[in-house]
Amino acid sequence: MDYLAEGINQGNLIITSLTIILLIVASTKARVLDSAGVAAAVFVGLLVGLLGHWTWLLTLLAFLAFSHIATKWKFDEKKAKNMSESDDGHRGWVNVFANGAIPALIATGAFLTEQWEFGLWMFGAAVSVAAADTFASEFGCLDDNVRMITTLKKCEPGINGGYSKTGQFAALIGALIIGMMTFGAWYLTNLDNSVGDGISLMGAVVAIGWIGCQIDSLLGAWFENRGYLTKGGVNALAITSGMIIMFAWLKY
Repeated sequence: MDYLAEGINQGNLIITSLTIILLIVASTKARVLDSAGVAAAVFVGLLVGLLGHWTWLLTLLAFLAFSHIATKWKFDEKKAKNMSESDDGHRGWVNVFANGAIPALIATGAFLTEQWEFGLWMFGAAVSVAAADTFASEFGCLDDNVRMITTLKKCEPGINGGYSKTGQFAALIGALIIGMMTFGAWYLTNLDNSVGDGISLMGAVVAIGWIGCQIDSLLGAWFENRGYLTKGGVNALAITSGMIIMFAWLKY
């Protein structure tokens, strides 16, 4: 039984199924997601794990776990300032699909074209943007020294398009976590390739994640603040930009 082969096979099915069961138990017990969010996460997780690989699913779950930790950081202070995701910090199906739909589509595309190595790095870049943006929002919202990305003028913490030193550093850390997870997934499924190539592409995943976070801020300032886009729409477009940038990086 080959546990390292991508796509639908017995080994991948077993590990993905066990991982999904753990996701349901852990997210329900820790209130990471509400009931609709759990259902959405199972759907996205099955697509990512079975059509991509279980290591891809672990990368996505790392994003979920670290995002929950970031959300819970100084949660009472965020809640008092009306900057919390919900009353207890859990997330719903809209958030799951806003951050997970594009990675799931990438896994589907990799399966249909059998270009899993190519797809993995696009997948990593997309998740890296989601992680960078989440970290920037959750850690940066309590920084009082915030400036609007479009004007560089001081603005209120938590406003769409605002950025701070704390948020920018946090975004880099979020992107780095996903970059390392993506490298690990690549290394396990491509043992015959040069490690140097993987490290170079890991660096690209980190850089694209941070850049995607800035794109998210620009979209928030230009469109969300004017009511043209929702938060989920901004997230999805920023994540898509990360996928496109990585596609261009790999292609050219």
